[in-house]
Amino acid sequence: MKKLWNSYRYLFFRRFTQISLLILYFGANAWGWKMLQGNLSSSTILGVIPMSDPYAALQMLAAGATLATDLLLGVLVVTLLYFVVGGRAFCSWVCPINMVTDFASFVRELIGMNKLTGVKQPASRKLRYWVLGLSLIVSAIMGLAAFEFISPISMLHRGIVFGIGFGWAGVLIIFLFDLFVLKNGWCGHICPLGGFYSILGKFSLIRVKHNEENCTLCMKCKVVCPENQVLHMIGKKSLPVLSGECTNCARCIEVCDDDALSFSLRSMAQNKKTGE
Repeated sequence: MKKLWNSYRYLFFRRFTQISLLILYFGANAWGWKMLQGNLSSSTILGVIPMSDPYAALQMLAAGATLATDLLLGVLVVTLLYFVVGGRAFCSWVCPINMVTDFASFVRELIGMNKLTGVKQPASRKLRYWVLGLSLIVSAIMGLAAFEFISPISMLHRGIVFGIGFGWAGVLIIFLFDLFVLKNGWCGHICPLGGFYSILGKFSLIRVKHNEENCTLCMKCKVVCPENQVLHMIGKKSLPVLSGECTNCARCIEVCDDDALSFSLRSMAQNKKTGE
């Protein structure tokens, strides 16, 4: 039981966080709870502390909107939060789509999809940054927050919390895409929100750190990591993961039987030395 807990403890905490947030949002809509009101783009905690998605605000600015003071304050709160815990912690600890893509990855492994071919992934992970840039251009042209309008994340959230929209259709499309077309396709290659938080995550303080002395090169960490390119130091040097593309999901920490990976605070001196 202890080994099972150690292997999935962070996954349990992530699912608990994601489901709890959905329950709190649903409760606010259905029964008037005050703990967390709004949606993933704009919320208030206890009706007092504003939280606003910086990427949504950036789209609104591109569209020519004037941002209210409370929205700007919410952007500051969220930016400071992810500056500490890691930008793409949103992707693995908050975003409800993550549960869908993780399940697709599990099924993909279960039915042997990953072993059918040895062909390299047919899409670049830089595609999400192109989609990010395009969303801002389209927002400016159309005068609305372009990605928010079509975001499967927002659609799923509205479907669960408010019972409206086409969220379940979007979920099915993403699940099938990740399962049959491209491994970690949506989160790892396309989602512009993940791309935005990758940029913010480059400066975050909590990082995964690798201890090369303990490492036995079992490579379990690279197998489970949804962004395994960030683990380039495995078998080479004792370095923290400084790439903003790391989601801080901690799956690599869970599967490492050698205690070669752990969370730590970012070392400014090490950051300057590596130049990352």
